Amino acid sequence: MELKVFNDQGQETAKFDAPATLFGRDYNEALVHQIVVAYQANARQGTRAQKDREAVHHSTRKPFKQKGTGRARAGMTSSPLWRGGGRIFPNSPDENFSQKVNRKMFRAGVCSILSKLARDDRVVVVDDLSVEAPRTKLLAQKLKSMGLDSVLIITDSIDDNLYLAARNLKNVMVVETRHADPVSMIHYKKLVLTRPAIATLEQLWGRA
Repeated sequence: MELKVFNDQGQETAKFDAPATLFGRDYNEALVHQIVVAYQANARQGTRAQKDREAVHHSTRKPFKQKGTGRARAGMTSSPLWRGGGRIFPNSPDENFSQKVNRKMFRAGVCSILSKLARDDRVVVVDDLSVEAPRTKLLAQKLKSMGLDSVLIITDSIDDNLYLAARNLKNVMVVETRHADPVSMIHYKKLVLTRPAIATLEQLWGRA
């Protein structure tokens, strides 16, 4: 599959013969959904905790007498039926939300996302992307001239200037190839790839 290569001004300079292992896959919606859900689930810490009726702070005093009030009998205010009482099935603080995804499935799902983005004209290939100084204004001007507002930039290696310049841009994220994830690829409107990054991605994910 051929992808267009652009310069810093957003002008097409050449054609790039992209590897079919990355950009020539059929879109598998079920597989993409599975790896996205698994990625988000594996990011959960599972440290939330709730209290049962034994753990809540309460008095053991009977709230009112057994008979004559017309109300349902009650022995303690820690009952799950009462406001402020314990939970019947509380969440434990060591809950595990992780989901296992085979390496081959993950690679195939990411390649399916890349192929879909390329067909939808959401992939921008550049020879190199850098800024002369760690200033947000320089990177913002460069992205504006390229017609990009919401963008995920994947490079083979990140220099300090590019990383520092992108930190304060709300809809811009810069990552190395080994840190690219399927959720970010779907979230941003455009995906900017450098040529060295595509070669590295082919080594990481093109074997699926």
